[in-house]
Amino acid sequence: MLEKVVAAVKANKAKALASFSAGTDGFKDRDLQPFCWNKSDGLLTASGFPALLGKDIRTLKDSTGKAYGEENFKAAIDGKITEVSYLFPRPGETEPISTVSFITGVGDQGCGVGYFK
Repeated sequence: MLEKVVAAVKANKAKALASFSAGTDGFKDRDLQPFCWNKSDGLLTASGFPALLGKDIRTLKDSTGKAYGEENFKAAIDGKITEVSYLFPRPGETEPISTVSFITGVGDQGCGVGYFK
């Protein structure tokens, strides 16, 4: 799905970011859903979690204190895919579980696709 995310952002960034947040146009598959942020300021521009939109990804930490948001931010390099592991709750739940995200850069956006283990 990350390859599809990259292609969509390159084709029409505004439409892609809206689709990622809404989970439409094939950008939601079970618990897989993309998220993106501005590389310049870290603000989340797309997320399946509406409460996170507009937040600085660099400030996000999991329940163990791991600064996974900062790790994601630094991993947003065009043409490179980096795996980041952390704890995060499934949608509608509060208990964090093991999560893995694949992160890359796409122009002025950092984007990832995560899944729950």
